[in-house]
Amino acid sequence: MQNTVKFLRHIIVAGVFLTCAGSDSLAFDARFQITANETTEKAVTSASLVFAIQQKETASTQEILAAARADYRNILQALYAGGYYSGRIRITVDGREVANISPLENLPHVDQVKISVDAGQQFVFGQVKISPLTNETTLPKGFREGVAAKSKMLGNTTRTVIDAWRDQGFAKARVADQKIVADHRSATLDARFTINPGPRATFGEFVLTGNKAVREKRIREIAGFPEGRVFSPAALDTVATRLRRTGAFRSVSLSEADNLHSNDTLDIAAHFVEAKPRRFGIGAELSSPEGGRLSGFWLHRNLLGGAERLRFDGEVAGLFGTTGLDYSLAGRFERPATFGPDISLFITGEIAELDEPDYFSRQVQLSLGLSAILSDQLVADASVGYRYSDVTDDFGDRSFTHLVVPLSATYDRRNSGINPTGGYYAQVSAMPYLGLNGSANGAQLTGDMRGYWGIGEAGKIILAGRLQFGNILGSSLAQTPPDLLFYSGGGGSVRGQPYQSLDVDLGGGNSSGGRSILGISTEIRTLVFRKTSVVGFFDAGFVGADGFSTDNGAWHSGAGIGLRYETGIGPIRFDIAAPVSGDTGEGVQFYVGIGQAF
Repeated sequence: MQNTVKFLRHIIVAGVFLTCAGSDSLAFDARFQITANETTEKAVTSASLVFAIQQKETASTQEILAAARADYRNILQALYAGGYYSGRIRITVDGREVANISPLENLPHVDQVKISVDAGQQFVFGQVKISPLTNETTLPKGFREGVAAKSKMLGNTTRTVIDAWRDQGFAKARVADQKIVADHRSATLDARFTINPGPRATFGEFVLTGNKAVREKRIREIAGFPEGRVFSPAALDTVATRLRRTGAFRSVSLSEADNLHSNDTLDIAAHFVEAKPRRFGIGAELSSPEGGRLSGFWLHRNLLGGAERLRFDGEVAGLFGTTGLDYSLAGRFERPATFGPDISLFITGEIAELDEPDYFSRQVQLSLGLSAILSDQLVADASVGYRYSDVTDDFGDRSFTHLVVPLSATYDRRNSGINPTGGYYAQVSAMPYLGLNGSANGAQLTGDMRGYWGIGEAGKIILAGRLQFGNILGSSLAQTPPDLLFYSGGGGSVRGQPYQSLDVDLGGGNSSGGRSILGISTEIRTLVFRKTSVVGFFDAGFVGADGFSTDNGAWHSGAGIGLRYETGIGPIRFDIAAPVSGDTGEGVQFYVGIGQAF
């Protein structure tokens, strides 16, 4: 019994202790009295820590007092940012000025915090000067007499001038002297800055740290560090980009030495965090009547210790659909910085079995080539390869053997590769093929152009357009491997029309792919919730029997609506569409996948 009483007593004491301890957490009333325009009022409120912690259900007395003390500086900075240098700020806690409350004083509670702000008159720039300048320096338009003297403009101006000097090789350019005077009688702000460019620097040593699995020699080859050349921030950005795009590193950071050497050289330190060498992924799509598509890849980012990439991609298509099953397995080995830091060597191989509506094909292709990064937006590839296929179609059983020379160029100015809302994209390719063992000579030409335009509030409405084209030169329909010919219909071309439903009618119930194609797609994407968009689209396609001609062929089109739900790996896509013109299909088709249609 005594033990029970003691146990209950401990529970009561603990409860009292917790109640007392929790009493320091309380809700309080924060009141703002701001004499300013709407923009400045919002800036002051946003800068206030008191306002921020009021949004919490409870806050301790010490938290409230600390926030109130910090708000003198926070609000003053917000006023300066708007060009108000004669503002008056008063912050009281339960009627007492916070500045007069000792940090050692133990207040039992806080009921009310009152913040009174009178922004006063907005200042304008009076006499302003910054020197010396480079010949290429363009000062911000806001740094001139008579313009609102916002404090951020002072920082923007000095950064602009220093960056211009750094672009000329003066790595340690700095503000040597400044004089800023606020005249409260005339409400003007005079500002004078003196810049010390320092000596023109050249790149010194490239110091590497953090790399373990990737060899130092290969890192230097990939980086293409311009040792001995005039310092340039753009050159440093290029070095970092080259290293990051290998995928071998989780992070790459470059930092400049604090001081120049006596010979005006500047060392650069590079620190790496290496990525896990292996990675794999899977994907899935579903459409009618094509059925399901399953794909997967396995990747090694650093196969031989020199940031070499080896990737295998496998795919099965036509699952549960009305067409046959397609199988493919492809591999690609890529060695960066093989003939210079921006040129990579690659070897590719692919085997496939395609059971398509118009043909059945087993094929293999091997290629050796180079990929050149010509700029941040432009990439060009060139390769030479061997291609073989066994085919059964309406022309009979045949085999094709070719020496191929694939060439391509891609220009990408989109703001996102996963879910673009602005910019444009263009890819053109040409693949001449030389026939072996009786196969015909020819060439396949293709192009893919895309554009994106944001309109309305914060770009909530996106207009997207796509143009696709292709032609076969030299070889006839019967002399061309059927997987190089063109078809229209399905998720990759005209939604609402059955997969590869538009082809060339050979007569007698026989058909083939075309030697020319033209595809047009348009979408309007409207954000309706934070992560959900509604999409309306229209697609049209033409397939012709002759190259560079729209005479001997036919058109069809489709239209529909869809939903997009944004995720970390891209938008989940659901489209439903129906035919609009043409006689290649009827009824409703649906498409499910990850990523935008284009």
